[in-house]
Amino acid sequence: MTPTDCARCGTQLPPDALVCPACASLIHADALKQLAAGAEAATEAGDLVTARNHWASALRLLPAHSQQHAVIRGRIAELTRRIDTNPTTTIPEDVPWWRRGAAGLVTVAIVLASKLKFLLLGLTKASTFISMFAFFGVYWSIYGWPLALGLVLSIYIHEMGHVAMLRRLGIEAGAPMFIPGVGAFVMLKQHIADPLTDAKIGLAGPVWGLGAALAALGMYAANGAPIWLAIAKLTAFLNLFNLIPIWQLDGSRGLNVLAQWQRWVLVGAIVAALLVTEQRLLFIVGGVAVWRAVQRDAGPGDTQVLATFVVLVLALSLLAYGVG
Repeated sequence: MTPTDCARCGTQLPPDALVCPACASLIHADALKQLAAGAEAATEAGDLVTARNHWASALRLLPAHSQQHAVIRGRIAELTRRIDTNPTTTIPEDVPWWRRGAAGLVTVAIVLASKLKFLLLGLTKASTFISMFAFFGVYWSIYGWPLALGLVLSIYIHEMGHVAMLRRLGIEAGAPMFIPGVGAFVMLKQHIADPLTDAKIGLAGPVWGLGAALAALGMYAANGAPIWLAIAKLTAFLNLFNLIPIWQLDGSRGLNVLAQWQRWVLVGAIVAALLVTEQRLLFIVGGVAVWRAVQRDAGPGDTQVLATFVVLVLALSLLAYGVG
């Protein structure tokens, strides 16, 4: 990973830094707060194993010599002692029935609340809100307001996926901007030379877009309103289009890091998705992927990026069934 800048003071950080050498601020402060909240919720609900796992994850984001590291080590040791003392159950008998086994739900709720707060923060930027409203107005006149609203929100969630990954990696970027008839983009404030970092940023958009499509599908399953199914399918189709590995599309950014053999594995996954879903857009995605696979500009390779790309192709193709 290439050096990034501290979000607090702007000091350039070395790779894999955990704390800023200038202002001593923690690089992963937001993630640590979420993990601590999840651990406390799990402990309160009596799920000591989940609580210990959360604290263990937090420990990896703290410098070994810090006071926080020592405190969390102590908490992990105490949780381990309590688990070993009573291995058959980690939920105290005095915990009410409605709270037993609820630690996972509490943790999920905390994460979802933090994501919702993050999504709402993006709308506080005047440039994002105004361009988003203009985009909505154009498509309202074409498709009607329900589908236009679903479309603009799904694209917004896609772009905020990029922003979330950029923040996680400590890379500065502007707020999402919408262009009617084109889509939306996030303007980076620094050059990204590392292909793996760029791949993570690129695929984060379709990952969040897949989440938006699944949420719309869930609404359709809950109330049966056809508009939700249309939004789910259109959202999946647009994110699948973004996976075409060409130009500045997200698929190209994801494919750049893949080794040549991994590119052929991706081609195989695209063919399989095409046979199962008959999604015609995959002819374009697969055709460009074949062209990129025979080139000699292959990347160093990354199995996690490959797995993410394959899952996205399969899931989005299934959701976009009948579109295109």
